[in-house]
Amino acid sequence: MKLLVSLVSLIAFLLVALPGPLYKFGILDLGTAFTGFKFGMFAGIAALILLGIQVFFKRDTVRLSSALTAVLLSAIAIIIPLSMMNTAQSVPPIHDISTDLINPPEFVAIALLRADAPNPVEYAGEETAEQQRDAYPELQTLIYTQSKSELMEATEQVVNDLGWELINTDASAGIIEATDTTMWFGFKDDVVIRVTDGGGERLVDIRSKSRVGGSDLGTNAERIRSFIEELDDVLGK
Repeated sequence: MKLLVSLVSLIAFLLVALPGPLYKFGILDLGTAFTGFKFGMFAGIAALILLGIQVFFKRDTVRLSSALTAVLLSAIAIIIPLSMMNTAQSVPPIHDISTDLINPPEFVAIALLRADAPNPVEYAGEETAEQQRDAYPELQTLIYTQSKSELMEATEQVVNDLGWELINTDASAGIIEATDTTMWFGFKDDVVIRVTDGGGERLVDIRSKSRVGGSDLGTNAERIRSFIEELDDVLGK
């Protein structure tokens, strides 16, 4: 029983821990990776049930260290999928977020990189905009008094500070494009920042869009918040 509990808890952990890297390196497709999450959670529950049976009926075989290890591995296998499910239910099922919902910044150089991406480069439309307004009302066009050149320079610094890959800078158009690759699954999400003159002020808009997936679990909105915070720090705002 002790060996079975240890084995099932380890399998549960691996079913949750490995799908991300295996997808990242092209070994698994996304559907299979998420299926692994589901079975990992079930295996984690099974391991805890088996451990309970061992404690009640074969207490003399229980060792504290192995029991704690089984509980830890099983808890990780259960908590991570449940956390993702909870997040998915708390955010809208969208993957294209912009501070300008009327005229979202357009991808230029990145459009070529997204040619084979499941999510098209075009903005997702009014239905997505309505869901964003309800979920992330704070994400709006930024207004600064700095010059366009200062904002472009600061934006490039922010892109580098956040660890994004700088793809394109067009000073005349006021456009900077970048790609952010997530650590675990290696998802590539694309970002475009637009700086325009608005009379005596400069308007800064940022759009972040996932290449794959229906829901981004709030990642793109969080990425935009991180950009805004970092840009304000760089500008001393």
